[in-house]
Amino acid sequence: MSKYSLPIALVFGPFDPTGSDGLPADAVTCASLGVHALAVLTAVTTQDTADTESVIPCRAEQIDDQARCVLEDMPVQAIKVGAISSAEAVSAVAQVAADYSQVPLVLHLGAQALDPDEQPEDEEAEDVIGATIELLVPQAHVVVIEAKRLAQWVTEDVLDVSGQTAAPQALQAIGADWVLLTGSPQRPGHFVNVLVGPDSETITWPWAPPPDRVRDSGGIVSTALAALLAQGLTVPDAARAACAHAALTLEQSFAPGMGQRIALRMPKTS
Repeated sequence: MSKYSLPIALVFGPFDPTGSDGLPADAVTCASLGVHALAVLTAVTTQDTADTESVIPCRAEQIDDQARCVLEDMPVQAIKVGAISSAEAVSAVAQVAADYSQVPLVLHLGAQALDPDEQPEDEEAEDVIGATIELLVPQAHVVVIEAKRLAQWVTEDVLDVSGQTAAPQALQAIGADWVLLTGSPQRPGHFVNVLVGPDSETITWPWAPPPDRVRDSGGIVSTALAALLAQGLTVPDAARAACAHAALTLEQSFAPGMGQRIALRMPKTS
């Protein structure tokens, strides 16, 4: 047997041919943190750095088969769930997660556009969000969501916050153990990351806005968080380190095409 061994994280997500997001980018993030990534494809996109032309979801049966094949072969220390494109696929992922409930699950809630002009009009998108909240949030060890997106969900009644002191607690009321809220405004020009844990334990630290023309950084944070949990870190330590890692990748982002910048997923530390 080899003397080398790495922690393993299982990542659910789409294939982004630009390498800026999705499975290709998540695999690099895991590798940069000393973790081997297993990948389960949820969709295939046709896109460049500027626009996404199409998203073709994988069938729920394909997602289930992919996940169970690797899970029955290799031990997994953490699971990260990224973008899913159909309610049926959400259900498939949720069933796999339920069967491996002993493995910490990091759920990135980043599928809904922030610009009202970019909001999808089809009912399928709403069904995906509803299914995710109903089936995956209750199983999440950590939910990662941008403050702006969470506020939007509250405004649009996507998330019911009645009886809760704050929106993150509404996610915990559904079943999430921890909620990592990124980019939460405290006062004009000042933002923080907020980690809310069991018994309303709250930890904050500064957040710096990413450079212009960079995609939602939550995917980097959530993947790094899953990788660090796979290494045995506690949630507070993993969350803080994941945010620091994401900030470093964004500081070193580059613009290879005509659209958005791409984070350097394996950043230089010196």
